[in-house]
Amino acid sequence: MESKKATANEMAQVETVIGRILQVGVIVSAIIMLIGLGMFLTTGYSGYEGEFVPRRMATILTGTWQLRPYAIMMLGVYCLILTPVLRVVVSIYAFYKEHDHLYVAITTLVLFILIAALLIGVHG
Repeated sequence: MESKKATANEMAQVETVIGRILQVGVIVSAIIMLIGLGMFLTTGYSGYEGEFVPRRMATILTGTWQLRPYAIMMLGVYCLILTPVLRVVVSIYAFYKEHDHLYVAITTLVLFILIAALLIGVHG
């Protein structure tokens, strides 16, 4: 009976962590996007010629390092996209701690699908 209480307490902590991950991920993403937007509105320049928008991670990271507004905004978008992926990873841990092997397998499959989709999106 004591182990069920410990597991219930740990699951409550995991749920709190998952909620915080989502909150922090959205807030950090919004701040990054607002910084890029503020730079764009202040300078009137996207950081790139023509209508180019960086989409590849290497281009986004390089552009962010060079303080290019569009790259910074895209970094915020990527952070927003990765937030639920991190939630899936934490869920795998939570299901593992509950010894719920079916949900571990299903959630791991979801993680692989998300990673495959991200890779397809990155590499076209």
